[in-house]
This record gives sequence, structure tokens and C-alpha cells, in this order.
Amino acid sequence: MASLTAAIFDIDGTLTDSVDIHALAWQEALSHFKHDLPYERVRSQIGKGGDQLLKALLSPEDLKRQGEELDRYRGELFKRKYIRLIKPLSMVPQLFQRIRQDGLRIVLASSAKEDEVDFYTNLLGISEFLETSTSSDDAKKSKPHPDIFAAAMDRLGNPSADEVIVVGDTPYDAQAATALKITCVGVLSGGWTAEKLTEAGCTAVFRGPADLFARYSESPIASKLNKAA
Repeated sequence: MASLTAAIFDIDGTLTDSVDIHALAWQEALSHFKHDLPYERVRSQIGKGGDQLLKALLSPEDLKRQGEELDRYRGELFKRKYIRLIKPLSMVPQLFQRIRQDGLRIVLASSAKEDEVDFYTNLLGISEFLETSTSSDDAKKSKPHPDIFAAAMDRLGNPSADEVIVVGDTPYDAQAATALKITCVGVLSGGWTAEKLTEAGCTAVFRGPADLFARYSESPIASKLNKAA
């Protein structure tokens, strides 16, 4: 069995308490363009990038006519009004320090824009633990397509899938990881149920980063390290 060498982390809902805030920003942006959609319907798409989210919420005609402008408007609205509301989830630096102590490299792989990923890195205080990061700018298609995780693998030097583990909060993370045959650990901090995460391909589910840190010895990260030892 290949030795575990790296962990790839999603950000929104996995490391930051941001899913509801993103949903509100998207709902307001959609309303601005005369698409009044229920909050829960919008929230269910958070975890995808704008390309896939709008594809799920708009008709093909509206997507072609308004998609690019709506996505751009949402980005500006989010930075102007919503990003300052986002809070870090607890124990993320401690979790990352523990992972680094085991000799693993850590990569952030998010559907957010590159400047948003930089903001989150500073907010979380984790820059010293990171190998690198990828964003929506590195992918043609966002999750549930595997492009962002594939870009992260490329930054790692394209190790085998057995050498890497993904941590995310949505079925879209699990689907993207599974497409690359990478083990995915789920967290409930984004609001999805353990059942939905497991159905999508997560091999284990924790309440959030603090729970993953507290039960680290029980996690697939530790078990893969122990099996390879």
C-alpha cells in the first residue's frame, strides 16, 4: 500500500462557517436579476462553483443570457457585503499542525476565487502549514467535476490516489474525489447529513475540523498512515 503523503482540504463549510453566507449572497444576486428562488434551493447548491451552481438554478436560456454577468455581480456583492461576515471554524490550525507533524503536505482546493482563498488562508491563520492552494481559476469546471482536485494533485507532483486524502463538507467534494479514486472524509459543518455524504462516497464523517482533530487517531488519515508504516 502506498504511503499517505498529502491531504487536500475544501474550505467553505469545511474550514469556515460560510455556507449560509454564500447562499444569502447568491440569493440576493439572483433576485437582482429577477430570479427569486427559495433559500434552501440555493443553499443546496453551495459547494459548486458559479458555473455549475447557475447551471442547476437557471434555465439554459437565462444562463446564456445572464450567467456571466450574474456571476460577476455575485462576486462583487460577496466581497462588498458578505465576506467580512465569515468566521473560521474552531481548531483548524491545530488540526493542520497535527497533520504536518505526521509529515503530510496540505493543499487547499476550493471552488472560490483565488483572492477569496487568500482571504480565507489569512482568516484561518494557516499559511505556515500549507504546501499550496488551488481555486476556481485553476479549473475549467468546478465541483462536482474533479478539475480542482486534479489541479491540486498536479501541484503535488501527481502522486498516486492512494497517497492522498480529501476532506470536504458536501457531496460535491466526495463526487469529485471519488472520480479521481481519492479517499474522501466528510464533515457535517457545511450542513449536509452524514447519510448524504456517505452516499456520495465519504468513507468517514466527522462533525467538523475540531471533531476530526479530537478523534484524529480514529480518522482515515491516521489509519492510512498506520497501514503504510
